[in-house]
Amino acid sequence: MVDSGDRAREEFFSEAQEIVEGLGRDLLALDEAVRTNKVDPDVINDVFRAVHTLKGLAGLFGATRMATLSHELEELLDNLRLGRIEISASVLDLLFRSVELYGRILQNEKDGRDAPMPEVDDLLRQLHQDAGPSAAGLPDDNYDLDPGLLSVLTEYEEHRLRTNIASGMTLFRLRVQFHLATIDQALDDLKITAKPYGEIITYLPTGAGADQDSIELDILMASRAPLEELQRALHQAGAAVEEIPRRNNNGHGRVAPPGMPSMSAALRGGVPTGVSRAVDLTGSMAASPPSSARNRKGELSSIRSVAQTVRVDIHKLDRLMNIVGELALVRSALGRLVERLRSAPTERELSLDLHRLQRTFDRHLAQMQAGILEVRMVPLGQVFDKLARVVRQISRDADKLVNLVITGAETEVDKLIVEELSDPLMHMMRNAIDHGIESKSVREAVGKPAVGTIALNAFQKGNHVVIEIEDDGKGIDVDRLLDAALRRGVMTPEDARTTSYREVLNLIFQPGISTKTDVSEISGRGVGMDVVKTNISKLGGVIDVHSEPGIGTKMTVTLPITLAIISALIVRVADRLFAIPLTNVQEAVALDEATVRQIDGREMITLRNSTLQLCYLARLFGLNEEEELSARIAGLLGGARGGSAARAALSGGRRGDGGRGTLGLQGGNKRKYIVVASVGARRLGLVVSTLIGQQDVVIKALGPSLASVRGFSGATELGDQRIALVIDAPALIEEILHGGGDRQRNDPRSTHG
Repeated sequence: MVDSGDRAREEFFSEAQEIVEGLGRDLLALDEAVRTNKVDPDVINDVFRAVHTLKGLAGLFGATRMATLSHELEELLDNLRLGRIEISASVLDLLFRSVELYGRILQNEKDGRDAPMPEVDDLLRQLHQDAGPSAAGLPDDNYDLDPGLLSVLTEYEEHRLRTNIASGMTLFRLRVQFHLATIDQALDDLKITAKPYGEIITYLPTGAGADQDSIELDILMASRAPLEELQRALHQAGAAVEEIPRRNNNGHGRVAPPGMPSMSAALRGGVPTGVSRAVDLTGSMAASPPSSARNRKGELSSIRSVAQTVRVDIHKLDRLMNIVGELALVRSALGRLVERLRSAPTERELSLDLHRLQRTFDRHLAQMQAGILEVRMVPLGQVFDKLARVVRQISRDADKLVNLVITGAETEVDKLIVEELSDPLMHMMRNAIDHGIESKSVREAVGKPAVGTIALNAFQKGNHVVIEIEDDGKGIDVDRLLDAALRRGVMTPEDARTTSYREVLNLIFQPGISTKTDVSEISGRGVGMDVVKTNISKLGGVIDVHSEPGIGTKMTVTLPITLAIISALIVRVADRLFAIPLTNVQEAVALDEATVRQIDGREMITLRNSTLQLCYLARLFGLNEEEELSARIAGLLGGARGGSAARAALSGGRRGDGGRGTLGLQGGNKRKYIVVASVGARRLGLVVSTLIGQQDVVIKALGPSLASVRGFSGATELGDQRIALVIDAPALIEEILHGGGDRQRNDPRSTHG
């Protein structure tokens, strides 16, 4: 398994390479605009933002040389966009040169080389050569500051740093360790303690800490107080204080290569505002050709990209998947052609050749489909990392101590599903902290650890991904939940007496139901969990909840791995075709009507020693199976006579045994099948007329006019101009098993179009 640090580093190279390539494109557009005298200020702003982003990335990943170059470029571009200097060919030459050197710096960073790069030093001197007169009152002091620290300063922090240096302040570095749970308050306390002695300008994580729950910060402070006085004042805060040394007169320091501009020069704001002039660097550039010539061979290799990844818009992959779906239709047509040729004795040799071609086509199409699906997959860690930050913030807001344990972050799922998962998972985390985890005093009173635990786990189960969120809190108070449901009119007292424990727990997904009596910024309004359930259902998934009082609550989300292309069981209900995703199909068996029994108004059978509720799809969707049978008989007999004979056959079959044998269709052709659909631990028997077969399908959206129709996740083309609706099995199971089926059987068209 790839180490998370290596993966983050690869993402850094990929993103930095993408920014550099975009920067090159913007500079080409800017060069063309200068030649035509139609400079667009937005292009200059785009270049500035790109360099600023690159500076932040470089500082975050410790790419000091790139951060230093970006810092100097940002100063130049800031002067350009604010009109302090005019853009010229010489300035553009410097910018293009910077893009070339960015590529070489990236390559060195990726190879782990830290060799001197004199060409970068030359460029830095050229960038800084004509920066203009210094700001009034700014001294020429040279402070030995880390370029990584300079690279993350905001404009306000840079301003405060200049102001403090100009006023004769001395710079100090404070190193302090903070606990993550209390860092905000502890940092505020430190600022209050330090305020009488000077000003805290900025701070930056060192990357170290005593354990995973703590962080160490380097804090930059300006003060007039002596070092010893500061050490005494900040000792109680646990701060180690040291004075930042000044560089010697020749400008050398431990973080600045020869030729680097001085600290005071780096902090200058360029020429005073309102002064506009062109920068002429032709003299200095003319003096550097020998160095450029010596490195010509190295520069030629710098045009190669160091990134081995390609960022692709997910919608492009959707289009590719649609093409694969069309090819699947071609495969089906090819199979039907092969079967027709097999029945022709004179075409046996052609049939064999075509069959071999079909098998080769099938194999390559399957490889193409698997490849596209693999490209769409991303690890759930992308959303889990965001949840970790959310947990820290919400736990501080709720004044609770929470430890988040994440497992299975490497589990992969479709990119589109990952994007849609963020909000539902955040709501569940919010509920776990606010409703589940008790306060420190309450936990200690009942003998629990002061720090609550939330376990976030993900794993693959067949063609599904299961995500579990489990807390060790107080659990769900079912009595309070029932009271809330009765007050809201969600259920009657009679229903409450017969409702199962599991059905009571599912009341948390009803709008307006909350067990909290007080409303906070975090929760208590009864909104959130109903949205969670709705969004999970849109993704073709289900959510289950299990809770034990005093022990905790566990929520389980079951989702398909991908929604792009699926294997489906094609069935016929009356005269319509439907597709049921195979990921939701356990098995299919023939229906014996004699075994069907009524329990509490619901039709059940016993299958493999387990009770299975049935759902007659023809009845649910309002389809007339007798009309379908009449049409099939008429097709066999032909003409108007066939229609009347068909009606006679049906009526005769209903009246007595004689009619049952008229065409041999009554009974035999009306045999039905049960498709056992399942999601998680829930099962439902879908009664259909005919089983057609298995086929890979690409799901197409129903469109805005049919988006509100429940029970279907889309439609698909089966070939031969046949269209099938794709049944949304999770939504159907959820609706039928929770009592919605009775109303729908009475008025199916009211909810299913």
